[in-house]
Amino acid sequence: MAACASGGDGGVPTINLYYPPEQNLQQVVDRCNTEADGRYRIVNRVLPREADEQRVQMVRRLAAEDNGMDVLGLDVTWTQEFASANWILEWTGQDRAEVEQGTLEGPLETARYENKLYAAPKNTNVQLLWYRKDLVPEPPATWDEMISMAQRLREQGQPHQVLTMGAQYEGLVVLYNTLVASAGGNILNDDGTEALVDDGAVRALEVLRNFATSGVTSPSFSNATEDPVRLEFQSGNGAFQVNWPFVYPAMQEANPELAEKVAWARVPGVNADTPGRVTIGGINLAVSRYSEHPEESFEVARCLRNAENQKFSAINDGVPPTIESVYDDPEMDEAYPMKETILEQLRDPAVRPLTPAYQSISTVTSAILSPPSSIDPQATADELREAIAAALESRGVLP
Repeated sequence: MAACASGGDGGVPTINLYYPPEQNLQQVVDRCNTEADGRYRIVNRVLPREADEQRVQMVRRLAAEDNGMDVLGLDVTWTQEFASANWILEWTGQDRAEVEQGTLEGPLETARYENKLYAAPKNTNVQLLWYRKDLVPEPPATWDEMISMAQRLREQGQPHQVLTMGAQYEGLVVLYNTLVASAGGNILNDDGTEALVDDGAVRALEVLRNFATSGVTSPSFSNATEDPVRLEFQSGNGAFQVNWPFVYPAMQEANPELAEKVAWARVPGVNADTPGRVTIGGINLAVSRYSEHPEESFEVARCLRNAENQKFSAINDGVPPTIESVYDDPEMDEAYPMKETILEQLRDPAVRPLTPAYQSISTVTSAILSPPSSIDPQATADELREAIAAALESRGVLP
């Protein structure tokens, strides 16, 4: 770890950025180094590909008060955990004002803890409904309608499957959270301190169970993760796919003939008169409390996520911006023909429960919901409420 230290020898400070793999991020780092004009040097330390491994590495080093970490790329579900453990610094004054100016409220919500800002949203993400416009003229408004459309296609011998993520991992929690928000429900109270699992959350369990047992999912639904879902739809098996925007450029390259037949829309809702609300993802930039160069680290984070660099990352790495005005840039049109739908969902998103205990809540929720076909809505809700209440009572932050 000494080799990664931030530099206390009186020379040019090294600002260590710990960030998930992003193919073209080094070009953004190079730009920010040029702008720094020798006042500091940013080094991009690439984290492991798996989110759990990223978190474990950072948790262990921060718990040891390691000063070799300066700017941290945090999954949106980790900000509250790291802030409650006093591992990251609050954004205040002009730093905070610059981050909040023009940034979408949903991503900002994931960067706050106890009404204070602890991170700067760099990119966000939101799933879309991808559908075969040669098979269905209009996208479904609700999950029940989508299931009925798929069943009719099956009867006609057409590609009919509704493909999405149902394995026992975060992807299943994201799906359930989307359904809960779309049903107007809540898993936790507003303060994130009490397990509710209210009537809307029970209704979401009904929809998830009905979907899993409807005969229109893939046989691999209960083991499906993002990329296998993409590949199955890409092969022509599906009529519908609920997945992230990365599927669009992949389909253009791998199966351009199919891509010509695919359109996109908002993810269906639960009730016919209420649009679906979709769970957002993304990465927030935080500054380590143990950084020896906090002032420079805040400056680095601001540079990495400024409008020009967000546009570059969106176009080149497929990560949707958090600054709303970036979507208006004409350069976004080709890379994001679906940008208006993305932005529409981002203006009314579902945010995962904001609590330092989210990691534990996610783990127990995915276990209880798996496999979705075994859900008994009221009994499963009772089990979830009890397990989430226990997760909220856990003490300390564990890797």
